[in-house]
Amino acid sequence: MKAGMTVNKYPNTIGVHALVWTGQVDADSLGAAARQSKAAGYDLLELSLHDIEEMDFAASRAAFAEAGVEIACSRGLAHDADVSSEDPAIVDRGVGLLVESIEATAAMGGTILTGALYSAFGKAAQPLSAKGRENIVSALRTVAEHAVGFGVTLGLEVCNRYETNVLNTARQAIALADDIDADNIMIHLDSYHMNIEEPNQVRPILEAGDRLGYIHIGENNRGFLGSGIIDFATHFWALQQIGYEGPITFESFSSAIVSKSLSNDLAIWRNLWDDNVQLATLARYFIDNGLVAAATAALR
Repeated sequence: MKAGMTVNKYPNTIGVHALVWTGQVDADSLGAAARQSKAAGYDLLELSLHDIEEMDFAASRAAFAEAGVEIACSRGLAHDADVSSEDPAIVDRGVGLLVESIEATAAMGGTILTGALYSAFGKAAQPLSAKGRENIVSALRTVAEHAVGFGVTLGLEVCNRYETNVLNTARQAIALADDIDADNIMIHLDSYHMNIEEPNQVRPILEAGDRLGYIHIGENNRGFLGSGIIDFATHFWALQQIGYEGPITFESFSSAIVSKSLSNDLAIWRNLWDDNVQLATLARYFIDNGLVAAATAALR
C-alpha cells in the first residue's frame, strides 16, 4: 500500500491523536502532524486543548485544510475549573473553559469536542457527591446550549477510576446524558478504559447503541495495537452490530513524544515506542482489518 492510501471501505472516519506525532500545539507542529496523519492513511486528527492559549486557530485551520484532514478536539478539566465541584466559583471557571474550548474547536474547523468534560482530570480523593453531580448536569446543559450555536457536538468520554470519579462505565454515561437531555451530547467509549472498567468489549458498545458517537481505540498498555491483551475482535464485532458510523481514533502515548508536563498528567512513565510512523501505519492497517473481519463475520 502506498503512503496516503487506505483500504477502509466503511462509513467510519479513521483518526489518530496528535500526541502520536507531537506534544506541541503551535500551527507548524500541528500542520506537520496533519500531513503525517494523511500520509499514514488517516482522515482525522484529534487535538488536545491542553495548551489552548498557545494555539493559533486560523493558521492551524489553514494547515488542516491544506493537508486534507478533519479535526476533533478533546480536553479534561483542571481542579480549579471542575464542573463537578461543590464550589460555584470553580464550576463557573469550568463552564468558561468549556465555552472557550467549544469556540476554539469551531475556529479550527471542528465539530466534535470530547473528553472528560465533566470533571477534573486525575485520581479523585473521594466519590462524586450528589451536589457535584447536580452541578455537572446544570453546567453541561448550559455548555451544550452554547455549543449548538457553533455546530459542535459534545462527547462524554468514559474514563477509568484513576482519571475520574464521575463516568467509569457506559451505563453511567448514558444516565448522565439522559439527565443533561441535550441533542448534541453523545457517548464516547475508549477500549483502553473499557479494558479496566467494563466486563468485556461488547456490552458497553451495545448498551450505548446509537448514542455512541466517538471511539478511542488503544491497547491496554497504550502501545502498538494488537500487541496487548484487549479482545479487539469482539470490539469490532460490537461496533458492527450497532451499525456504528462515527469516528474511530487511534490513541497511543509515549514519553518519547509527549511533552514532559503532559506525560506526567497522563502517567506516561516510559517510552512505549520511538517510531511513531511505524506505530501509526500499523494501527491504520489493524483498524481496517478489524472492520473487514467484523463485517465478514456478520454476513455468515
